[in-house]
Amino acid sequence: MRIESNQSLRGLNTFGIDAAAKHFATVRSAEDFQALRHEPVYSREPRLILGGGSNLLFRTDFDGLVIKVAFDGIAVVREDPEHVWVRAGAGVVWHDFVLHCVRNGWAGVENLALIPGLVGAAPMQNIGAYGVEMESVCDTVEALDVDSGEAVTFAHAACKFGYRDSIFKRQARDQFLIHAVTFRLRRTPHFVTHYGDVARTLEEMGVVEPTLETVAQAIIRIRSAKLPDPAVLGNAGSFFKNPVIPAAHFERLAGQYTGMPHYPQPDGAEKIPAGWLIEQCGWKGCTRGRAGVHDRQALVLVNRGGATGAEIYQLALEISASVHARFGIDLVPEVNLV
Repeated sequence: MRIESNQSLRGLNTFGIDAAAKHFATVRSAEDFQALRHEPVYSREPRLILGGGSNLLFRTDFDGLVIKVAFDGIAVVREDPEHVWVRAGAGVVWHDFVLHCVRNGWAGVENLALIPGLVGAAPMQNIGAYGVEMESVCDTVEALDVDSGEAVTFAHAACKFGYRDSIFKRQARDQFLIHAVTFRLRRTPHFVTHYGDVARTLEEMGVVEPTLETVAQAIIRIRSAKLPDPAVLGNAGSFFKNPVIPAAHFERLAGQYTGMPHYPQPDGAEKIPAGWLIEQCGWKGCTRGRAGVHDRQALVLVNRGGATGAEIYQLALEISASVHARFGIDLVPEVNLV
């Protein structure tokens, strides 16, 4: 097991923040992880498990051990007439996994195309887009206890999924290293095209009867038009969660803001697009030093070149304060703050 010292993390986070890890190791198998656990630095230093670096912000250097997850492989582990169970290593690029499923005719993740990051982060964050969340297809999550090294399998219910949330982000935060996820995918698609611009984009593409390929292509087209490429402009996608507010609060705001977008929730509450709130406060396209807000999607904070994590975080605080002052709504970061 090779452990690096003073490792730059600039190329390992999509914000492109020039942070460094005091110690750094890559694990590609359970055996690698067990070997790392027996290294003195493992028990001596604070630890951070790093996937694709697409949903975090380094506000400073990490004074400890960064463990880069690189478990690979995609395989069918079970089938029946209606479903196929597909197991993917935590280090598999999420978009590559989606395209693999689409090519094989396995339905359920096509709306999640082009989401950055790795498979291992999907259950942690309960990633979602365009009317679909990862929890709808997650069967089990395999993880390694970071203290004992014991292998643990979490059934769907044990993952305690919520909106951009799971047990791995809350009660079991930093307690497990996810190394594989098994998905239950459908042989017959149930297309979700009513959310956002999906139906309109399919129409623009001339699609009358959607397929897995055309839905994925539509999602890719929408995301590419709205969201900046991290290779060109550093970002972590949506910085804030879409807030969910009580119906009474929404009704008060709707009386002031005609046409305020909203999505009714099963419990009667209303989900409000955070990007709309931020744009109403005048932040879209703004710049604060080397940090800024994207000019096509106000929900995306960007590194305009050489920004520190502290600068981007300060901008996020200012945005949150202005939204609260105007709408009485608290924005919660979707991005993990380190």
